[in-house]
Amino acid sequence: MTEERVEKINQVLDFRQENLTVILENVFDPHNIAAVMRTADAVGVKEMYIVNTILPTYKQFGKRSSSGAINWMMIHEFTNLEDCITAVRKKYNKIYSTHLGTDSVTMHELNLTDSVALAFGNEQKGLTAAFLAHSDGNFIIPQVGMIQSLNISVACAVSLYEAYRQKNVAGHYKQRSLSQAGENELVQYWNDRPKREKEIREANVNWEKRKGV
Repeated sequence: MTEERVEKINQVLDFRQENLTVILENVFDPHNIAAVMRTADAVGVKEMYIVNTILPTYKQFGKRSSSGAINWMMIHEFTNLEDCITAVRKKYNKIYSTHLGTDSVTMHELNLTDSVALAFGNEQKGLTAAFLAHSDGNFIIPQVGMIQSLNISVACAVSLYEAYRQKNVAGHYKQRSLSQAGENELVQYWNDRPKREKEIREANVNWEKRKGV
């Protein structure tokens, strides 16, 4: 490995955030998931949680959409909602959900410098009632247009960059956020990448079959 590559990896580790993550529930299009990965990587998210109680566990995501981000983020997949929530709660203090409800606040009103997980739901139906029951709060993205909705990958990008803005102002990117245990976990995940890629190739999943589910 070249010195430039080692320096780049160390820079990435410097900016990885221990207290910010994303949860995606029943997101149908793997390209949407991949696009979220790309944005999450850009703001220093260390890992993502994907729970799908409708479709089988994903074996492959849109490579073009992720632009390789999947290789540098830890991806945790679940088919059981309770298992996913339990795993998230072990590491993060708050779960905030994108949902239009009577108690919803704008994303600007959230304290995203805290230890938080931002949750986004299905492209058409949003988050399930079962998921929302686990939320610590609901938020919306302010909009003034005729169509009061955004593509999930766009909504996630806007929300993550609000988190980036708040965390940057608070100085979270000026010192390494990762604990030694967190750094070791992430580096080990990176080292296991060739094994995961081999498993994906061998699985040879036909994603077109999912469209009929």
